[in-house]
Amino acid sequence: MKEKVQKFGRFLSGMVMPNIGAFIAWGLIAALFIPDGWLGKWGPAATINTMVVPMLSYLRPILIGYTGGKVVGGQKGAVTGALATLGAIASTDSTMFIGAMICGPLGGWGIKKFDKAMEGHIPAGFEMVVNNFSVGIIGGILAVLSIFVIGPACVVVTDWLGAGVKFLVDRSLLPLTAVLVEPAKVLFLNNAINHGVFTPIGTEEAAALGKSILFMIESNPGPGLGLLLAYCVAGKGETRSSAGAAAVIQFVGGIHEIYFPYILMNPIVILGPMVGNIVGIFTLSALGGGLVAAASPGSIIAEVLMTPKGGYFANFAGIAVAAVVSFFISVFLLKFFGKDASLEEAQAQVAASKAASKGQAIPAASGASVSAKDVKKIVFACDAGMGSSAMGATMVRNKLKDAGITDIEVIHYPVGEIPGDCQIVVTHHELSGRAAERAPQARIIPIKNFMGAPEYDVLVKELLEGRKGGAPAAAAAPVEEAKPAGERPILLEKKNILLNCKPVSPEEAIKAVGKLMVESGYAEEGYVQGMLERNASFPVAIGSHVAIPHGTNESRGFIKKTGLIVMTYPEGIIWGEDEELVRLVVGIASTGEEHMDILDRIVQVAETEEDTDKLVDDATVDQLYKLLNGLE
Repeated sequence: MKEKVQKFGRFLSGMVMPNIGAFIAWGLIAALFIPDGWLGKWGPAATINTMVVPMLSYLRPILIGYTGGKVVGGQKGAVTGALATLGAIASTDSTMFIGAMICGPLGGWGIKKFDKAMEGHIPAGFEMVVNNFSVGIIGGILAVLSIFVIGPACVVVTDWLGAGVKFLVDRSLLPLTAVLVEPAKVLFLNNAINHGVFTPIGTEEAAALGKSILFMIESNPGPGLGLLLAYCVAGKGETRSSAGAAAVIQFVGGIHEIYFPYILMNPIVILGPMVGNIVGIFTLSALGGGLVAAASPGSIIAEVLMTPKGGYFANFAGIAVAAVVSFFISVFLLKFFGKDASLEEAQAQVAASKAASKGQAIPAASGASVSAKDVKKIVFACDAGMGSSAMGATMVRNKLKDAGITDIEVIHYPVGEIPGDCQIVVTHHELSGRAAERAPQARIIPIKNFMGAPEYDVLVKELLEGRKGGAPAAAAAPVEEAKPAGERPILLEKKNILLNCKPVSPEEAIKAVGKLMVESGYAEEGYVQGMLERNASFPVAIGSHVAIPHGTNESRGFIKKTGLIVMTYPEGIIWGEDEELVRLVVGIASTGEEHMDILDRIVQVAETEEDTDKLVDDATVDQLYKLLNGLE
């Protein structure tokens, strides 16, 4: 049950947190330029103020719906989710945050199901038409459904939640929410409460009243500050010496996670922040405190920036009282009930809790990663997910098969669409940061090239060792029989195989590939620019004297149909800052997965530099045509 709640919290947070900047922008503009704001009397303020309502009613819900759709269904899911969200917005004057959290994932799910149903049934050349029309049709249907069903249902839910909060406020019971919030923070469940309930209802309240106390229930830095200062006074050894710096980081930087290990060392001290937050919320309620928008992170700086004009005394009082009460209760508990404990062990517990909240395998205190025998999915990620990552995935898939490991799925994706259920991500070292952001639950393996990377053999050996003495490998899925040669689509035409090209710069080689793609009807001119941009972000030379120019994920819309270009450069091209030698250039334009057969064959015939050199030196156009099209 806890895991399901954690997963739900992560999902809600994953829709809201990427767009928190828009929430802050709206809060700042509202605080400054509404009629009662700091600059409300300034001449242009009235004009600037006209942005406040559209940002609240349209921009922020659509951003949430777009993000939710993208999480579930990729870029097409994002657009479909945004369309569905617009229907919910049109159904009511209420702010549709909860509607966006439903419509966005629903749109992504709908387009994902459609794509799966149509897989393998779209005629060549019609992929773009089907993709665009499916988004438009499904998005339009969901928008209409949202107007008549989802939007009105969300109004009922929002009214019910608002009535519940109002019930607590009217009876001075709102402070009791801290009894849930403080333990939830230590278990990393706070996002489910904060972004799923407090932020949507608080935004409604702030739009009507100019501020909301709900924004301060979880973000108040006072309770954590009081606890850490208590350790400065009553702590022992390492905990006492480290608590002062932790207090600064927590209060000024807003990193509340830093005080969680101090609670885990002595769980009883959670009563300090809990009671401190209760009294703090009571103080805020009594004095009329609150913020104009969510404060993220929960630092004193963010609290000040989001405080409305005339609200500083109330907010400062709520923070200060929470800190003082938390301090004295925590000191008492540490003096009489505290026990000696290892900060390092407590930090390991936090790491484990955080990993569990994100779906990770729980690391040991020593920092050991997930057991190799538990790995079920490996993702190869590159910018567009169509070329270098596909070839790397093929190489490791073959190596695993040769090693007798058949129960691991090896797939390739764009780095921005890495699925959340993978345990290992292999990616170019320049993309490792983006991969870590996209898949925080996974182990990231950075490599310099996708062909013949030494890390592949190390990974396979590690997985093989991990399976020794473990459960036997699952039986491999039945392999689909290869189609007869006559049934295979011809993706590489003889006219697009150019041998013995003279040395040029990498950019000129890419332009030459792009020119042939345009002339052959594979892509529009915009795709050539996408290929240049892809190479500029990091070189498309993938090792083994091979380069595979292809576009960015954003430029895939310029592809008309799948096709490949092959050019050989016997004298070689010096490619990129690493000055890698390239003798075989394979340009890729792909609307789907049709090109994978050819990439698989390239991996087989150009796995090493020696293989590529022999191919470039000896092969004829007819041989390359038959070899790469699988005709022999």
